[in-house]
Amino acid sequence: MERRHRLSRSRDFEAVYRKGRSTSSRFLVLYWFERESCSGGEPPRLGIAVPKQVGGAVTRNRLKRQLREIWRDHAALPEGKDYVLIARAGLAEAAAAQGFAWLGERVSEVVDKAAGLQRQRVAS
Repeated sequence: MERRHRLSRSRDFEAVYRKGRSTSSRFLVLYWFERESCSGGEPPRLGIAVPKQVGGAVTRNRLKRQLREIWRDHAALPEGKDYVLIARAGLAEAAAAQGFAWLGERVSEVVDKAAGLQRQRVAS
């Protein structure tokens, strides 16, 4: 994932948290927010937050790399949105035990749930 497709500034994260919507699963929380300054056609940006409760620095960084790799495969995401993916405690151990494919299924689960909420909001 290219750097320009990542959220890195704390003010970007705060905007997604404050103004965005969220959905969650057992191991992940996903926030999303439509960028106001988006000129259209811009790819979605992702921020990943892995708190210290998940594990030590090596564990957290490994999990972030894996989540970025999985996110890259979700090409059908709407353009012009910012996303923040937050890992919950227990994800690193479960991912190590179940494997990379299992982690991909968990990300797909929370992304599909968010897509359903976005469609529901547009329809109403």
